[in-house]
Amino acid sequence: MALWHLILLAMIQGVTEFLPISSSAHLILVPQLTGIQDQGVALDVALHIGTLGAVLLYFRTEVMRALVGTAGLFARRWGPDERLAAGLAIATVPVMIAGLVLKITGASDLLRSVAVIGWATILFGALLWLFDRYGGSEKDITDWTPGQAIKFGIWQALALIPGTSRSGICITGARAMGYGREDAARISMLMSIPTIIASGFLLSLDLIGQTDGQLVRDAAIAAVMAFFAALAALALMMRLLRSVSFTPYVIYRMMLGAFLLGWVYL
Repeated sequence: MALWHLILLAMIQGVTEFLPISSSAHLILVPQLTGIQDQGVALDVALHIGTLGAVLLYFRTEVMRALVGTAGLFARRWGPDERLAAGLAIATVPVMIAGLVLKITGASDLLRSVAVIGWATILFGALLWLFDRYGGSEKDITDWTPGQAIKFGIWQALALIPGTSRSGICITGARAMGYGREDAARISMLMSIPTIIASGFLLSLDLIGQTDGQLVRDAAIAAVMAFFAALAALALMMRLLRSVSFTPYVIYRMMLGAFLLGWVYL
């Protein structure tokens, strides 16, 4: 694959993975709207690995807390770190089950249409605006309970609809439950870690037996570039959230969704 194509995919994945605008939708739209060759499963996995590295580095303190908490759960302790680790594990279960069902039934392929992406971009963008505008801010990440983690997991499962945005729907759910903007984003990013690992594993099952040297090189380049793009996007969003709401992202979603629906129906 040409270097410019790898750069384009890495920038799209890196910038959109953690912003509430849906990375999967943008990656699906690139070949459908431009006629460019679809990147395939191997590069999808590589791009996700790159963004996973970025979130692990940026939230390294919370990641270490979760690892300590995981060990604490095996030792039958129950403190803040253990609640964080348990919450992340619980919140991942619904999306794993839903993702497996979609993969087995083939329904995931049916959802990869421009019309679905357009409608989901608008509808879930409006939902983000609604709860961001009227949601409370009385809770923070230390209030996370297993019951709330289940609710987060159900919200996150909706992200399997292309155009929804995994980070966007998790932030929407957090704002609906009364978490402030920064904590909502932080919870969403931390939830992405086990989810990306799980989705990467499922995608990698399709790669068994593929040992193309050129593909490996392309995947490595894409992963590295996606890492740096995602790290920059993460840092910028978390900084902006101290003074800016999610409205600019909602406006972008509305414009993108309107364009896509016009492209489909007109």
